[in-house]
Amino acid sequence: MTTNFNRYLDKQLRETTFAERFKQAGEAWDVAVQIAALRQQAGLSQKDLAKLLKTSQQHISRIESPGYEGHSLSMLRRVADALNAHVRIVIEPDERRTETKVAESRSPYRAKGRDGEPIVRGRRK
Repeated sequence: MTTNFNRYLDKQLRETTFAERFKQAGEAWDVAVQIAALRQQAGLSQKDLAKLLKTSQQHISRIESPGYEGHSLSMLRRVADALNAHVRIVIEPDERRTETKVAESRSPYRAKGRDGEPIVRGRRK
């Protein structure tokens, strides 16, 4: 049975921006659930884990929150080490996207040679 919510979600997921944000939220949820599960399997409270990591219980609560996306690799490694686990991160190409994005925009100035003439792609103009 398809509910109104399912129809609404299907429609929203057709929008690229929403779909990407939805996927990222799922990834954050996965991290939070894994950390909380490992902590519980180790028989530790958030306060116990915080003591092991020399941080606050609030910080542990934050990293176990599905909405938190500020995990640093170093903190994930510390948490994993304290819980007798390891961190594995996979970065794979997105088959749906073919364009490569550049982190920086083009420079607002043009390089000039010794003679003051602009240089374009390694050649003088």
